[in-house]
Formats: sequence, C-alpha cells, structure tokens
Amino acid sequence: MLKRIDRYILQRYVSTFLFTALLFSLIAAAIDLSEKLTKFIKNDLDFVEILNRYYLHFFPYINGLLWPLYALISVIFFTSRLAYNSEIISMFNAGMSFRRLLRPYMIGATVFALGHLMGNHYFIPLANKARLDFEYQYIWTTNDKGQTNDLHLFLKPGEKIFINFYRKADSSMIDVRLEKYNGQQLTSILKARSARWMGATRSWRLRSYEIRELDSLGGEHLVTGMGEELDTLLNIEPADFVQYVDQKDMMTTPELSRYIDKLRSRGAGNTRKFEIERHRRTADPFTILILTIIGVAVASRKVRGGMGLHLAIGIGVGAIYIFLSRFSTTFAMNQSLSPLLGVWIPNIIFAGISYILAGRAQQ
Repeated sequence: MLKRIDRYILQRYVSTFLFTALLFSLIAAAIDLSEKLTKFIKNDLDFVEILNRYYLHFFPYINGLLWPLYALISVIFFTSRLAYNSEIISMFNAGMSFRRLLRPYMIGATVFALGHLMGNHYFIPLANKARLDFEYQYIWTTNDKGQTNDLHLFLKPGEKIFINFYRKADSSMIDVRLEKYNGQQLTSILKARSARWMGATRSWRLRSYEIRELDSLGGEHLVTGMGEELDTLLNIEPADFVQYVDQKDMMTTPELSRYIDKLRSRGAGNTRKFEIERHRRTADPFTILILTIIGVAVASRKVRGGMGLHLAIGIGVGAIYIFLSRFSTTFAMNQSLSPLLGVWIPNIIFAGISYILAGRAQQ
C-alpha cells in the first residue's frame, strides 16, 4: 500500500511531469509553426484543418521524443525544492533509506515508461502517419527517395525481377525482366518492353512481351507477343517504389517487422535503419527509469547552488545522453556495431552511472 509520503511524492512527480510536457509541447509547436507558416498560407490552409490534421498528431510525436528528458527535468525540479526545504533531510533523519525514497519515484517512472512503450510501438506511429502524410502533401512535396533506376529485387524465393526504370507518374515499368529458378536451375525468363499497374485488379499489364520456358534437358519453349498485352500478377506494387526519409516512423512495430522481413526477402541491404528504429522503441522507455534514478540522486542533496545548479546538472546529463545516443546510433548505421547494441549502449552506460550515484546518495 502507498503511504502518505508516497502519494505526496507521486502526486508531485506526475503533476510536474505533465506541466513540463505541456510547456515543452507548446514551445515546440510555436517553433514548428514559425517554420511552416509560409507553407500553410501558400496552400490556403485554415486554422481548423491545420490543428486537426497536423498539430493534434504533432504533439504525440514531440512527446515521444522528449519523454525521458521530461522525466529527468521533472524529478530534478520538484526534488530540488524538497531538498531546499529540508524535507528530504527530515526523511533521512527519520530513518528512511534512499532506496525507500525511490519507491514512489519508480512507481511514477514505471507508469510513464509503460505509456511510452505502448506509444512508441503503436500509437505514436499512427499519429506520425497522419502528420507526415500532411507534411508530404503540403510542406515537403519532394521527399520521396524511392529508387527508380536499375532495380534488382527478389519477389519471392526463386523469383527475381530486373526493372530498368520505374515511372511514378503513371505507375509503369520500362524494360522488365522476370527470372524464375528451381534451386540453381533457371526455368523461365519473361521480358516485357513495359508494364503498367492495373489498380482495379491489382495486376500488371505487360506490353510487347516474350516468355522463354527452359527445361532441365536444355530444351526451351518460346512465346512472343510483340505489340500485344498480357495481364499477370507480380509480388510488387507501386507502394514498393515509394520511400520517405521518415518512413520508419509511420509504421507500427508489427508493420515495421514485416517490412524488414520483406526487404530481406528481396535482397535489399538497407534494413539497418529500420532495425535501429525497432530497438529504439523499446530502449527509450527504459531511459525514463534510469534518468529518474539519476535525477533523484542528484537533486536530493541540499547544495549551495540550489535548484539552479541541479537543473544545470540535469540539462548537462540530458545533453550527454543525447550525444552518446546519436554517437552510438551512427556507429550502428555504419555497421561498426549491431543495431541492438548501438541502441542500448547509452542505457547500459547510464544505468551504471545511476547505480553509482544511488549508492552514494545518502552518504
């Protein structure tokens, strides 16, 4: 059961955290609005549309990024006040240990971490999809980085396609070659001068095609359709040629895992950033727990500089964490580290720091 002191600390933690989140969200929204206001005016967007289609989805995005820092700032802010008013000294003098003091903090941090975990894996990606769709429609209209030239893809085991050029304007492919294998044996080659996506039937209409069937004895059967059309099903669609820089942020974790498997099955080698994103969504919530311990250990001491010194230390810790996180992620992107280790290294290091600080907090 929670005692009165637990409820007191937990209430202060939650209220300070929510106030910090609201304050930083409004500041971030104001800065973002100042950057995009010209585009909003140019596209003749009214306030209600901007609010409903963009900023209601912007707030989950910015909070998903900053929740660990909110936890650190909140803990330092109100714990420093407790220390300044000698309330923490009174708790220690009454026989309370630092571990016992941490209990309400860790309860609050666990609640926030679980909410952040659920948000990272499901709710924030859904909000990001709506937000980024709006941005790609009105703000960043040329952000599609999908490859369109000299594409080599595995559609499924034993089936490989080469596309000389894909034209996004009308969803058509130029100079297509489809090869089918049985083990190491080439069994079929299909060539077409062009192929157009037929959305109604979700098939591709080939034009000026040639089909060459090969058997294990060296024989072959040739079918030509110069100037003719043929509808066929291929395990590829126009969405596979679209790739945005922030595409990983638009997918829930199950969708992200399926997308990674799909890229691997097609022989694509650019899955690393998606793997890093998948691990980051689990690692970030644990950061809330670690930074909460660090914040309590730092701010529970009554020092001459008071709250100002504690906040300065907290901001410094947050800056170091962000720098270390970006540093290790860069190594993971360059294949110097595995995605899992690259994402978790900052948490491992700061977990060690939190253990040392917690051990010395009551000395």
